[in-house]
Amino acid sequence: MRGFDELLAAPVLAILRGMTPQRTAELAERAWDLGIEAVEVPIETPRAEPSLRAAVEAGARRGRPVGAGTVTSPEQVRTAQEAGAAFTVAPGLDAEVVRLSADVGVPHLPGVATPSEVQQARRLGLDWVKAFPAAQLGAGWFSAVLGPFPDLKLVATGGMNARNAAEFLAAGARAVAVGSALDDPEQLPALAGLLRDGGRA
Repeated sequence: MRGFDELLAAPVLAILRGMTPQRTAELAERAWDLGIEAVEVPIETPRAEPSLRAAVEAGARRGRPVGAGTVTSPEQVRTAQEAGAAFTVAPGLDAEVVRLSADVGVPHLPGVATPSEVQQARRLGLDWVKAFPAAQLGAGWFSAVLGPFPDLKLVATGGMNARNAAEFLAAGARAVAVGSALDDPEQLPALAGLLRDGGRA
């Protein structure tokens, strides 16, 4: 099982939400071409599951991991596993989802927004969590939370793009999750620079 240390070796995670299977696969290819290793396809509704499967199939051809996002129930963990997802992501922290993901061998990245949630995640054995909604929490939240939890590995999610990503990475985020930037010609050069410079663009 590949853990997030390997899955999120690059400082950017691509989120491809609400697109057709064909468009999802196309943008996944664009992400990999830029140097983004990991792609997440949210499956908040069953209608999104074909898009996840399309991205997983594209990733298998490229040797790239594709995860399932907005996984908030045990049923969705099973759906993600059956689709071949390499990891699962959630907007919040649910102990049952964390444990089932571990049981089926799929790394889980839960969302947190408070020190109490971070503490609970650590108690569940998690080193990686996503801070959501990151833009509303602000970059200062990251440096503040890393004070009492210096070994925590944070992914900034929510309102992230090629223009503000460097600020959050400088504040201590290990990676930022971007969505619309992949479909914005104006942001693509900045995103490429961020990857090329290891998050220091």
